Amino acid sequence: MSSQQGVAINVRMAVELERTEQVRSKIHIKNPLLRNALSEFFGTFMLLFIGIGIVMQFILSNEKLNTWININLGWGLAIAFCVYLCSKTSGGHFNPAVSIAFLTLGKLPLKDFLVYCVVQTIGAALGSLAAFGLYYDQVNKFAGAYRTIIGSKATAACFCSFPAFHVSNTTCFFDQFAGTAILVLFVCVIIDKRNGIPAAAHPLLFGLVVMMIGTAYGMNLGYPINPARDLGPRIVTFFIYGSGVFSYHSYYFWIPVIAPLFGAVAGAWSYTFFVGAHIPEQRETTYVLVDEANQPLKLAADA
Repeated sequence: MSSQQGVAINVRMAVELERTEQVRSKIHIKNPLLRNALSEFFGTFMLLFIGIGIVMQFILSNEKLNTWININLGWGLAIAFCVYLCSKTSGGHFNPAVSIAFLTLGKLPLKDFLVYCVVQTIGAALGSLAAFGLYYDQVNKFAGAYRTIIGSKATAACFCSFPAFHVSNTTCFFDQFAGTAILVLFVCVIIDKRNGIPAAAHPLLFGLVVMMIGTAYGMNLGYPINPARDLGPRIVTFFIYGSGVFSYHSYYFWIPVIAPLFGAVAGAWSYTFFVGAHIPEQRETTYVLVDEANQPLKLAADA
């Protein structure tokens, strides 16, 4: 490549960079709450668009294209990359349970928490709807004209959780409580600066935590552990499958909405009480060069 070509490429890149900066200066949102709300909406949308696609590929292929471990891995990666997406704005909660834990820890104002819950749920609903649109032909091939919650051609589970009849609602509640407690417990471990975990590694570790939960406690419900993740798509299914998505299993639907909130608070504070509050403060050690008379040396930079 000639020097002239190299100069032309550099100029072109500079112009493109300048264009992005011009656009950024025009659309940059200065209000922190609005900026973070937009990030939470889009991040949750992307999480569900990817996550629901993973589940649909599993169910609609009769479990031939994906296996359970693929779901765990896929959701873990979806969490990791979506948190990277919003790490410099809202931090990437995408989950009212995480947000309420941060609220109780004093890391999130009440107004922000309420706004987050709304935009996360809307983002989850629209993300699942987008995934449904992309897999619409596959849904028709798998189930035909039927849109059912249970049975061999059931597809409602592509969107949200529907426990088997032998799993009691009491078990469902504690399943969601425990799963979310584990999630938020390790979120607190990861973000605690005293543990010295680099910020760039946080999203990937969050994804690994979700994978771990799925491999341990996904059997009962499929580990929604996120009120927005379950309620948003369930609202969408209401228009596709009818009111049965809410009345199913003695109105089970409220459990993955409420139980994670309690579990998240329990997980966050259990870390504080059992470990976090007892980590010794790390003191910085300063070394001073001295001469033979034990006097501090005066460096050239100090002259």
